[in-house]
Amino acid sequence: MDLVLFSIGVVGNVISVLMFASPISTFWRIIQSRSTGDFEPTPYVVTLLNSSFWVYYGLTKPDAFLVATVNGVGVVLEAIYVFLFLLYANPSQRMKAALLVGGLDVGAFGAVFLVTWFGIHDESARIGVIGTIGAFLNILMYGSPLAAVKTVINTKSVEFMPFFLSLFLFLNGGVWTAYAILAKDVFLGIPNGMGFFLGLIQLVIYMIYMNSKASTNSNETIEENQQPLIQPSYDDREIDSSHRV
Repeated sequence: MDLVLFSIGVVGNVISVLMFASPISTFWRIIQSRSTGDFEPTPYVVTLLNSSFWVYYGLTKPDAFLVATVNGVGVVLEAIYVFLFLLYANPSQRMKAALLVGGLDVGAFGAVFLVTWFGIHDESARIGVIGTIGAFLNILMYGSPLAAVKTVINTKSVEFMPFFLSLFLFLNGGVWTAYAILAKDVFLGIPNGMGFFLGLIQLVIYMIYMNSKASTNSNETIEENQQPLIQPSYDDREIDSSHRV
């Protein structure tokens, strides 16, 4: 049984890294277009917060170093995603992302760290508090891509709902749910079980709208956003046309 648990844990770590890396193609497009379009910052901000808590948990709890290392990878990648979002978002989206980062990744994490580190001196109690908060954040992380569902339904396009992020959230939740069942760990099982369910919902929504005829191309949206603010006047267009062969 220990070998089975270890094997599932290894698979879970691999899938977790793939989950953290899944938005790379999305952000490569953002860098190329220099625009975030209608992408939502919430999944990346929440995942950064979640990873930060699990790094803290892994460093606090004995024999949980692997938890810290795999989530350390998540912290680095998600911090890069958030930075790129802040760099290329339009002013309103940038403000929204900045408020989320300041309120969650800096404010909330900082407050919990100070309270648990300096206010709770019993190690087991501290681990319990951090683990409980981490479990709650796991649920938020799994559900955060649902923030794009309104955009998907309104535009009938899955362009701004990254498929691989939803897929790996689904797989990650499933693997860790199986691990929790075998280990009889209710605190691990509840958030990952809900993550498995929420990931399934996201994939179903993606399948419903993936072939919609009303789907819009992101390049068209980007081109519209990059049109010059001052359009040529009627006379300018007339002069320009007179020089054409």
